[in-house]
Amino acid sequence: MLKRSKKQPKQLTHMRSLISHIRPKSPISEQYRTIRTNIQFSSVDRDIRSIMVTSSLPGEGKSTTTANLAVVFAQQGKKVLLVDADLRKPTVHYTFRMENHIGLTNVLTKQTTLASSIQLSDVDNLYVLTSGPIPPNPAELLGSTMMEELLAEIYNQFDVVIFDTPPVLPVADAQILANQCHGVVMVVKSGQTNKDAAQKAKELLMAAKGKLLGVVINQREQSDGNYYYYYGSNR
Repeated sequence: MLKRSKKQPKQLTHMRSLISHIRPKSPISEQYRTIRTNIQFSSVDRDIRSIMVTSSLPGEGKSTTTANLAVVFAQQGKKVLLVDADLRKPTVHYTFRMENHIGLTNVLTKQTTLASSIQLSDVDNLYVLTSGPIPPNPAELLGSTMMEELLAEIYNQFDVVIFDTPPVLPVADAQILANQCHGVVMVVKSGQTNKDAAQKAKELLMAAKGKLLGVVINQREQSDGNYYYYYGSNR
């Protein structure tokens, strides 16, 4: 049974900017919609229904990007599930001000069902599966048979599922999940991401047979002080 999220006290939250929800007509929101369009046209063989968002290293903005992508897909009228698959440093529950007592780890260990774990967000058509308790074996859970079964169940209930995963270089989690998703988007931070680190992350994702759809360049400042996001092919 789906449940509405309970708001945490404002002083206890670390809410990231959901600009595509708060300011849907802003230039940055338009860039997120451009990313959405490019993802949808990136494959002529089949619909892209599962998307994994990652980065090479921490602090590059992948969780903010993931959340806003989920919002713009939901704004299109699609039934979207955002899954926090960062089982080491989860943040989605902060972004959406949700409880995180039950989530992905509980479902994968068969302690509860998907239906009982999903929470409704304040964005129409957008549902959230938080990480749940941090497990001792994140990589093993993400690579388990239960993860494959969960994906099949999600496809039966949702149009699109978007995963927020850990960075590629520190741990193997993103590589493990990459080949289970229809596409991978990598986030890099302008002026911060090391070129060699980004290249190595790309190589690891490709070696894991992940389909890298493109790269989002985050926080590239224009002369007027605004920020924008750029989406491009990985070629």
